[in-house]
Amino acid sequence: MSNLNWYVLRAVSGQEKKIKVYLENEIARQHLEESIPEILIPSEKIYEMRNGKKRIREKAFFPGYIIISADLSHGEANHLITSMPGVLGFLGNTNGNSKVPVPLRQSEINRILGRVEEAIQEVETPKVNFLRGENVKIIDGPFTGFIGSVEEIFDDKKKLNVVVKIFGRNTPVELSYAQVEKES
Repeated sequence: MSNLNWYVLRAVSGQEKKIKVYLENEIARQHLEESIPEILIPSEKIYEMRNGKKRIREKAFFPGYIIISADLSHGEANHLITSMPGVLGFLGNTNGNSKVPVPLRQSEINRILGRVEEAIQEVETPKVNFLRGENVKIIDGPFTGFIGSVEEIFDDKKKLNVVVKIFGRNTPVELSYAQVEKES
């Protein structure tokens, strides 16, 4: 356990989750949990509005890469990881013909793990930038279907002040980002 380090594994982009499942199954089958205790795919949940519908999708921070905690002095562990389908190898220094895996520094892994924890705690927020004077359509709440103009933007609260015309009068309404979408 003293040789346990974090390494970056190169994988076929888009197949990170599949490779992680394969690795976890093989690790359990070969009883190598002590040599390879943790596998991470740092990702975040992205909240989008498409055609008036809320959609949540998961986006990898580092597409094509998997972070793995392993003791590579155990020969079977190294062989298991590198022989998995879809795995291209470890990131590392090239010495002659062999690629020597280089462990991540503790500061790097803390930054990555901190970023993962932030994403888990973060409230669902759309990745949309609004501009003052821009027209938006209200898609949720009592004013659904109304079109208004963005008056103020509160990025820290993820809210907008929108001026909506109700019964011929301009009325300011405070709405969250999730309640509006850009008028197209």
